[in-house]
Amino acid sequence: MESFPLPRCTTTIMPTVRRTALELLALGDVDAKLMGVSQLASANFDIQPDEILSGTTRLPGRPPRPVLVSPRELPRRSLGQREGRVALLHALAHIEFNAINLALDAIWRFAGLPHEFYRDWLQVAAEEALHFRLLRERLRALDADYGDCPAHDGLWEMAAKTAHDPLARMALVPRTLEARGLDAAPPIRARLAAVGDHDSAAVLDVILRDEIGHVAIGNRWYRHLCAERGLDPITAYAELASAHGAPRLRGPFNLDARRAAGFAEAELDAL
Repeated sequence: MESFPLPRCTTTIMPTVRRTALELLALGDVDAKLMGVSQLASANFDIQPDEILSGTTRLPGRPPRPVLVSPRELPRRSLGQREGRVALLHALAHIEFNAINLALDAIWRFAGLPHEFYRDWLQVAAEEALHFRLLRERLRALDADYGDCPAHDGLWEMAAKTAHDPLARMALVPRTLEARGLDAAPPIRARLAAVGDHDSAAVLDVILRDEIGHVAIGNRWYRHLCAERGLDPITAYAELASAHGAPRLRGPFNLDARRAAGFAEAELDAL
């Protein structure tokens, strides 16, 4: 499992957004992390973009379960059975839990960016926490809970590869891995509705709506950083994807959702 160094704050003054995001990222208790994200999103802390954070403890904080395995080891089950729906909802909940951590990580890790960058990712963290809660409610309605199934760690592995550079992070996490969720959500929703699980299908509607905005935030800051560095976004993306071993994208693609999330027509043509 990839992990990051946990920074050590250089000051002991009032809490800041970035330092508090770091503290929340280090939490392994799921409920404490969710509550902390909600509180941070409604707090009025200073952001302190230039605050220096450093240290040695490992990140992210995780609960003892789920057990993390290779994607090839995850069982495939029919959605017509309770076990199949539990496995699917659990996989989605794990993605959302990772997404909370990813948003918190972007807040503390990348210093010196505009205040709006940190506000955007704090909004993402709060919305990912909502998604996790909704999925967990559906799991509990099926007499299951988060941690009951094994899970894989693909999202966080890419976060580790891009920990050195906000441009690479924006390119390859929100614009690549999370954008795949825009493509996957409609067919998953349709499968849940087809087996009569309309409550879970409704949760997918909420997730897709919000994830369009999250990918749009990734697009916005990717282009901002490209402009700062004098880079062509399309050329830079291809180079970053190759350098960091990003997965090759395969269709079908949800082109309407990708357009709404801010992908240019030239980028969609390149798919």
